[in-house]
Amino acid sequence: MNISELLLPISDFLKCPTPQSWIDEAIKPENLPTLLVDHANCELKAAQTAMLLLRRYAVDKDSGDALLAWLKPYEDFVYRKVGNGDFSDHVNLSKKLISKSNFEHGDELISKMVLLIKEELHHFQQVWEIMQSRGVEYDNLTASRYARGMMKHVRTHEPAKLIDTLICGAYIEARSCERFAKLAPHLDQELNTFYVSLLRSEARHFQDYLNLAQKVSVEDITQRVDFFAKEEAQLIDSDDNEFRFHSGY
Repeated sequence: MNISELLLPISDFLKCPTPQSWIDEAIKPENLPTLLVDHANCELKAAQTAMLLLRRYAVDKDSGDALLAWLKPYEDFVYRKVGNGDFSDHVNLSKKLISKSNFEHGDELISKMVLLIKEELHHFQQVWEIMQSRGVEYDNLTASRYARGMMKHVRTHEPAKLIDTLICGAYIEARSCERFAKLAPHLDQELNTFYVSLLRSEARHFQDYLNLAQKVSVEDITQRVDFFAKEEAQLIDSDDNEFRFHSGY
């Protein structure tokens, strides 16, 4: 499958393309450090989101503790400036996760989310290595309004909460994939190759989230998908007061 075919479901899913004004801002050399730092943050946040889903819905306490331990070195490094950024001893999960017996889709959620976490942490490591090679400091950045703007519409009762959270995850992954593809042609060879290499996993993450949302729901999720499509498009296609990987224009 070529890139155009890979991106077709993404384009159909998203209700608006990334504005050219965002791309123009993103490719400015002075914005590259912010782009890379925020990209690294997004990879870690994606892993954290998947971990929270597993701990909340799918695994027992010991398994949840193992997930926390898996991510702790990354979180310590980013949020508490502990460690030197060498995560070679924390690439894999330390134990097999045990599914809760009362969640019908637990095994599938575990399978999809563990792979997602592993890939997102690998991507985080790759971004960090690129930052190091270019002398980009891992400065603290405020989070963009994007994920928060999506998640505030998540319903509070179950299983609606899980369904909405999975749909939001699908949109975040789809938009990430679309932006990697939009940015790649404008970047130097190293970053071009790197961002193109991320497209397949991001596209699969989008599909995994969306498919899980439909499996958890006893009703067709089209109406909720359309609702979040409009919210996502409004966040992307409106003025933003700071440049971030998922910011508006």
